[in-house]
Amino acid sequence: MEERKLRDGKEAMEREPHTPVTESLFARKSVRVFTGETISPAKKRLILEAACQAPSAGNQQLYTIIDVTDQALKDTLAVTCDNQPFIAKADMVLIFCADAQKWQDAYTAAGLSPRKPGAGDLFLAMEDSLIAAQNAVTAAQSLGIGSCYIGDILENCSRHRELLHLPEYVVPAAMVVFGYPTSQQEERKKPRRAELSHIVHENQYRRMPAEELEEMLKPQAGERPYKEWLDAFCRRKYMSDFSVEMSRSAREYLAPFLEDYRFDGCEFTEKE
Repeated sequence: MEERKLRDGKEAMEREPHTPVTESLFARKSVRVFTGETISPAKKRLILEAACQAPSAGNQQLYTIIDVTDQALKDTLAVTCDNQPFIAKADMVLIFCADAQKWQDAYTAAGLSPRKPGAGDLFLAMEDSLIAAQNAVTAAQSLGIGSCYIGDILENCSRHRELLHLPEYVVPAAMVVFGYPTSQQEERKKPRRAELSHIVHENQYRRMPAEELEEMLKPQAGERPYKEWLDAFCRRKYMSDFSVEMSRSAREYLAPFLEDYRFDGCEFTEKE
C-alpha cells in the first residue's frame, strides 16, 4: 500500500507543481455538447499545425488528416459512427488516417520496386496518426476548444472507404470532433482515472489478481455492486453490436496488409 501511495498521481502533484501544460491535460475531458460558436480559421490552422508537429517515425508523418467540412458528410458520419447526432453538430471534424499509401506511391513514382506495406507498417502509421490526433486535442484544449474521440470510425469499413475515398493502405485510425463546450459540459466532472500503481508496471507486465482488478475498477461502479456493474458494462461495451462490428471491420482493413498470410477464422498463418 505504501508503494501505491508514493505512485499515486494526486500524491505526486503535491510534490511537484503543475505547469500550464499539465493543468490542461488534467482538466481535459470529452465534450459532446457544443455552443455552436464557430472556431476561427486562425485557431483551426493552429490546431492542424500543432497536429503536424507531433513526433513521427523517421519523420515520415505516416498519416493524412481529412478535414470534414461538408455538412452532409458530417450528417452521414453521425449515422455510420454508431448513430451519434452530436458528431453532426461539431464545428470541426477531423479524421486521422494511418497512411501507408503515400510513401508506397512515392517509391513507385520514383521508379523503385518497394515491397508491399505489411502489418508493421500499419502499426507504425497508427502510432503516428494517434500521436498527431492527441497533439490536436491538446492544442484545442489550450484554446478553450473541447473535443471528443470517435473510435467508431473504425466500423463499417466498406462504407467509410467509399465515403472518404480511402485506398487499400489507408485506415481511419481516429475521428475527433471539436467545438466550444457548453457551461454544462465545462462543469461536468471528469471521470476518475485509475491509480498509477494499477497502470504503471515496472520493467515487465504484471497480470493483476481479481482483488486488484476490482480495486482498480470499483470506483467506476459508484453505488452499484461491483459485479453487477461489471456485467452491465461488459454487455453494454465489450459484447455490444458496435464492438463486434468494429472487430469485423478491423479485419477488413487489415486484409491488404496481410495478403501474404491466410486467415483460417482463428489466426493468420503464412501462405506457402
